[in-house]
Amino acid sequence: MINYWWVTRPKRKLNSIPEILAVLSTVTLDAQWQGSMNLHRMFEDGLEESGLKRIGERRDARGSGGRTYYAWLASLGLVFTQESTSKCYLTLAGEAIMQGKSPVEVLKNQVLKYQFPSPFSLSPASSKVRVNSRFKIRPFRFLLRLLNDTRLGYLTCEEIAKIVMVEAENESDKCFDYILNRILEYRDKGDAMLEADFFEKYAPSSGKVNPEHPYSHLLDTANTMANWLDYTQLVYREEGGIIRLLDDKRDEVGFIINTKLPFIDRPEEQEYFQRKYGLDPWHQKDTRNLANTRTITARMIDTQKIRQAFIALSLRKPVRSISTQVVDYIVDVTGVDGKLVENTLIECYPNGAISGFMTEYFEMAFKGTEEAVAFEVATTELFKDVFGFTAIHLGQTGSKSAPDVLLLSDSKGYQAIIDNKAYSRYSITGDHRNRMIHNYIGNVSNFSKFTQPIGFFSYIAGGFANQIDKQIQGIVSETGVHGSAMTVSNMIKLVERQNTQPLSHQSIREIFSVDRQIVLSDILW
Repeated sequence: MINYWWVTRPKRKLNSIPEILAVLSTVTLDAQWQGSMNLHRMFEDGLEESGLKRIGERRDARGSGGRTYYAWLASLGLVFTQESTSKCYLTLAGEAIMQGKSPVEVLKNQVLKYQFPSPFSLSPASSKVRVNSRFKIRPFRFLLRLLNDTRLGYLTCEEIAKIVMVEAENESDKCFDYILNRILEYRDKGDAMLEADFFEKYAPSSGKVNPEHPYSHLLDTANTMANWLDYTQLVYREEGGIIRLLDDKRDEVGFIINTKLPFIDRPEEQEYFQRKYGLDPWHQKDTRNLANTRTITARMIDTQKIRQAFIALSLRKPVRSISTQVVDYIVDVTGVDGKLVENTLIECYPNGAISGFMTEYFEMAFKGTEEAVAFEVATTELFKDVFGFTAIHLGQTGSKSAPDVLLLSDSKGYQAIIDNKAYSRYSITGDHRNRMIHNYIGNVSNFSKFTQPIGFFSYIAGGFANQIDKQIQGIVSETGVHGSAMTVSNMIKLVERQNTQPLSHQSIREIFSVDRQIVLSDILW
């Protein structure tokens, strides 16, 4: 039995969940999962063929790798096994991801509902992954509550591993205050404040502590849990592993932790629990009748292959609509008849599926120079494919005389300058300020062949320093060109709005010309 918070981690991040779910849906179409080693092996094969699982020598030939990935999906409330038939089904949350809805919105909902106890944590008593019944807690909501407390300001993986994961048993105010004070004590005293029998109490499931890295089993789990929180787009990590709330998500986090959420009952009943846990943000109840059996046809199998290929594509590229290029690509990948591909995509994804790509876009905005060019390229693609601008990526030249992205609106007769900054708290320093004023705005003809006036300039970053409004206004005052700063979170909101309620280039110009940081109310009016 495990005496600390624990999550399974065949992969440490949630980014690949949509693709893994798509592979499972293709392989297990109305088939019996429970006890079917052949099906487990087929799932494992499908993951390897899709590049989602490393190809190599398997521990056994009985599909244990497939079962591990299935357990991961089940632990997040995306699948369940019907008790009367032993067949595998997607929950409504799993179905929503397969329908092209925002995987971030779905998985954020699932992560924040994640609880001990659950069918996953209540593995058979003999299992090494059964979590101690002393825990009755939603761990990720508890972590958000700690991060939201000004007495802490941040968390580290060491604090999560050595204090929170082992001592936070419930969500009472008494427990919360105790954990908060323990963290403050740890910041003052370090490991010296831990109990003398710490490793006896919180040994790994194997029972053997690694003498060279005695905390590794706890730190690995803490890092994975931090990765899951990262995926919700509510937090970010600074260098050194410090985890903080995003400033522009504090209101949302406050709403989350102040909203009473009852625990899901009857965790010992897997199907009942999973169908309640697996409710997506758009449903109150799972009323599906799964009793009717289906005859599986070749067409149904081809349809699942099409959906799997499309989901994989949508995570790498912003797909706003079903174009001939998209259809041709899916035909090439699947080998399925072009007419069936076109009809399936139009029926299943009439508005494309841009939200999957935005998950990757969000992460790019916090990786500094590591993903700087990829962030610029992605921004260029969004302004071109989603907003309909002529968009040119200039950042790859490395020149300090040109911005990262140049936009042109033929319809409204203006061009615009975008500078990407892959940092969590970007500040327009003296050198960067001079570049925008003198190199970009002042000498636009050096890198632009267009003659239209500059409609606006804008910075897009993970987040901004407190003085950003004043810095923007200083550039506006000196150049006479309107400008702004937009967090990647709000850029994602703007893209989502554009996909459902398209804005004109004039409206987009107005949004980016507020002469300060753009806030949510500027976008969602």
